[in-house]
Amino acid sequence: MNRNVPYSRFIGLIPLVGDFFLTDLASKLAYYLRFGHPIRFDNPYNYEDYYLSLFVIFNLAWITSALFTNQYSVNTLFRYGTLATSLFYAFCMYAFLIFVYVWSLKVYDLSRSFLVYAFLIAVTFILLSRLFFVAVLNIFKRSGINQKKFVIVGAGYAGNELYHQLIFNSNVGFKFMGFFDDQPEIPNLIIKGKLRHLKEYCLSEGVNEIYYAMSMRNADLIKDIADFADNNFIYFKIAPDFRGLVNRKVNIDFYNNVPIMTFRKEPLSLLINRIIKRTFDIVFSLLVILLVFPFILPVIALLIKLESPGPVFFKQLRPGRRNKLFGCYKFRSMRVNQQGERQATKNDSRITKVGAFMRKTSLDELPQFFNVLLGDMSVVGPRPNMINQLETYSKTIDKYMVRHFVLPGITGYAQVNGYRGETAETWLMERRVEYDVLYMENWSFLLDLKIIFLTVYNVFRGEKNAY
Repeated sequence: MNRNVPYSRFIGLIPLVGDFFLTDLASKLAYYLRFGHPIRFDNPYNYEDYYLSLFVIFNLAWITSALFTNQYSVNTLFRYGTLATSLFYAFCMYAFLIFVYVWSLKVYDLSRSFLVYAFLIAVTFILLSRLFFVAVLNIFKRSGINQKKFVIVGAGYAGNELYHQLIFNSNVGFKFMGFFDDQPEIPNLIIKGKLRHLKEYCLSEGVNEIYYAMSMRNADLIKDIADFADNNFIYFKIAPDFRGLVNRKVNIDFYNNVPIMTFRKEPLSLLINRIIKRTFDIVFSLLVILLVFPFILPVIALLIKLESPGPVFFKQLRPGRRNKLFGCYKFRSMRVNQQGERQATKNDSRITKVGAFMRKTSLDELPQFFNVLLGDMSVVGPRPNMINQLETYSKTIDKYMVRHFVLPGITGYAQVNGYRGETAETWLMERRVEYDVLYMENWSFLLDLKIIFLTVYNVFRGEKNAY
């Protein structure tokens, strides 16, 4: 839910524009610190032209990083914990993109001190600008300028839940005035009056929005409030009380004028989204197979063979989309044994030394790009569990089967949020399922790219649960 001031969708444009100027200024200041004079624009045919083009790369690298980490979302800007985490990931991605640019184009003649200066100055400028911007926003919020006032009709459990959601997610310019109800179910709420007092109160207090959170059976009351709101330029919104029918988040779609309620939003149910995801899977897996495998396969194969007898590859049946079994490939990381259906544990005696390194760095998962190419898996999606886990958890964990609506992935939303490796306790798998369902409900191409970046970042950072 996104509760902001009327123009809050544009608030993020302010730091966005500011970041363009700040990263450009940081690059120019770094150039001055490194070379002792400002960059000149009157001689475009010398090496300074090279640095000018680099400034553009720095700008694009930061804006890309910031957009990937939702830097310009109002919900990010108003939550210090979310903002700090987002900035940390954005700075890491910023450094990574600059490194990729330097490495891929082999521009080794760039001044290393210039690169360090430019990065550190940009980070400092952006941090200070964020602190200043957030401070100004909070001052504006507390000032009450441009506040929109709202009331809730219905002092029951649905109204109380709506109240907490609106207050918790309210960012700027919204002020709760109170409840209206003839027979409040929760008497300790802020009750401003009975239903007959609603209109007079809204007019006298300049209320901007009315939320209706009572039974939908009272059609006359709903029509009366809706007509009053329309005639007095007040927004009227309905939050239906579905108690007794559902106790979970729902999604409302319209087939022409017919409202259709579904329990889950699924972007990948749209054909165009599936085409985008599948096209990316094919291109990305081909790049890995053609560019990475020829160099890494001989080395890994030799190391596996030298340490323990057995095949280089390990194949195991895993449940995929709609529980269809497929052969999931990995580099063999264990000694040949008869316990393939037993999950790896910490200090597992079956894991070889080479296998431990591969599992720690996720190199053992590389053969799964062939599964992606074959259409059994996706680059990003819920990790495929073992068959015995499917049989166990499908009976004990709510929504476990939902994760099998989509193709399993080499990496996933749960894994980049710390839930990978052994699931010795049921709650660990419950958290995985929760993140898997969140991924399905909020899928986007940018989210896939973000998960891939975080996966690569976690490989270099190291993960305690990777064993």
